[in-house]
Amino acid sequence: MNNPCIICVAITGSVPRKAHNPAVPISIEEQIESTHEAYEAGASIAHCHVRLEDETPTSDPDRFARLMGGIRHHCPDMIIQLSTGGRSGAGRERGGMLSLRPDMASLSVGSNNFPTRVYENPPDLVDWLAAQMVEYDVKPEIEAFDLSHIHQAVAMSRDGRLKAPLYVQFVLGVKNAMPVDRNVFDYYVKTMERLAPDAQWCAAGIGAGQLEVNEWAIAAGGHTRTGLEDNLRLDRQTLAPSNAALVRRAADLCDRYDRPVATCDEARAILGLRPANG
Repeated sequence: MNNPCIICVAITGSVPRKAHNPAVPISIEEQIESTHEAYEAGASIAHCHVRLEDETPTSDPDRFARLMGGIRHHCPDMIIQLSTGGRSGAGRERGGMLSLRPDMASLSVGSNNFPTRVYENPPDLVDWLAAQMVEYDVKPEIEAFDLSHIHQAVAMSRDGRLKAPLYVQFVLGVKNAMPVDRNVFDYYVKTMERLAPDAQWCAAGIGAGQLEVNEWAIAAGGHTRTGLEDNLRLDRQTLAPSNAALVRRAADLCDRYDRPVATCDEARAILGLRPANG
């Protein structure tokens, strides 16, 4: 059965620094080059953050615009997904780049604990971000750090705050949030099938759990995310040399489970996105 698997590459995030792994791309130019390598390795979605020169995260729309322009030049059909995450800004600043009309953007619909802080997503901000995504025709990727986030996304879809069908990503392995646990993963999948049978889903494992969660998602028929934002290593002894190396590892799992790696056009069709340059 032909069931292409979408591979998303999270190229830099807000936390990893070159001191942790020199391969982490920080500048716009480094990120464009790293994204292009990951695209050639099989990634069809680029999940993007931007950084300042001192490596700290920002929500600066001008930097996002430069990054989008470079990715579109070198990877013209790749799906660009911008982060509205809370480490990069506060309040509505987090959605200031949505007017750039990326294909997708991350959306957290509830709060949870992170390793050293509360990841706050108050209802009024969630509703504003969702409304901005509707206005600019940006498809949300729901970041489910907790089971309640799946239920909330479904409720928002049913009352029209989010367009159906949903695309939900299970995030497992963040300290103080949901662990990398097979029973949790299986329950998430069953919950999606029960509450939103027309939805697509993805899974991301943080740190050492990345490869394990990649395999669970691919074997179960979902999509998956990899990249240096989430994990800096190939194994305990070996730093990942690039985002592309992590994408190739996920692509090898697709081959093992007879899942063709989705092309960018296939991923757009699966997710109901407008054509590239559309």
